Amino acid sequence: ETAAVRPLRDDGGRFACYADAMGTLSRPRLFEDRTCYRILGAGTAPDAVSLEFGEGRYFQMINTCEAAAHEYAAAVLASDGSGASPAAADLPLRSAIGDPTDLRRRPAMSAIGTLTLRADRAVGDAAMILHWRDPARVATGGGLYQVAPVGMFQPSHDAEWNLANDFSLWRAIVREMAEELLGGGEDYHSDAAPIDYEGWPLQATLAAARRAGTLRLYWLGLGLDPLTLVVDMLSVAVFDAPVFDAVFAGLVHANDEGHMVAGQDETGATTGLPFTAAAVERFTTAEPMQSAGAALLRTAWEHRDTLLAD
Repeated sequence: ETAAVRPLRDDGGRFACYADAMGTLSRPRLFEDRTCYRILGAGTAPDAVSLEFGEGRYFQMINTCEAAAHEYAAAVLASDGSGASPAAADLPLRSAIGDPTDLRRRPAMSAIGTLTLRADRAVGDAAMILHWRDPARVATGGGLYQVAPVGMFQPSHDAEWNLANDFSLWRAIVREMAEELLGGGEDYHSDAAPIDYEGWPLQATLAAARRAGTLRLYWLGLGLDPLTLVVDMLSVAVFDAPVFDAVFAGLVHANDEGHMVAGQDETGATTGLPFTAAAVERFTTAEPMQSAGAALLRTAWEHRDTLLAD
């Protein structure tokens, strides 16, 4: 089913899988086949959400999702220009995947997208941090805007002790904040020993803010990208302005995956873009934005009264 999107090698045979072709012909800067937490199911109830996970590998997602996106784009480009959707016969991989919401039918690795908001209660407004993903640096979503931080839900290293120690949405979000917003590296030396989260100053500061109510986290849902079928968990981190300013005094302008999209106040300090109806409309309609980011912005704006409540 993937043969049509696996190019020929120099010897005339096809690459064994899509990730092999990408790694050889158009390798992004960040491209490692690491262990991921494979999402197997999601259940909702009025008062709770349950998520079920197993183990998987990052390249399993590339081989399925990026290949399916390539297949669909190729079918559209080869069409007669009528605008009609490609026929199932022209999409053998997507047809084999079947129901994209059946997460046991295919290897589904999930990213966690977190909309970071700075809530200024003194003036009653909020700002958001967005990110532009550099296509030369990332394997997916290159050239598109996205919320920040975003990262695959995976252990910090493939060493076996990390599988349980890092299995936490909260810990994963803290690591992504350290990496994407503060410019920290991804090497936590967890190849030698598990991360001591309780002894990590950033995690301790953020945990104290959560207990004090000056940092509030929300899980808004689970979504599927209609083109790539990639799975994303959508979350929001709302910081009171003083806490945000203290934690992110060193907010970076660029990182290993692209650059931040933010504004500045009169002192030159980075404050983020206004979280307003106009900004949400702009980035979800006029700008090239990943579907998960657009869904998260629109959903967060819909629930802004809850998110920004005193």
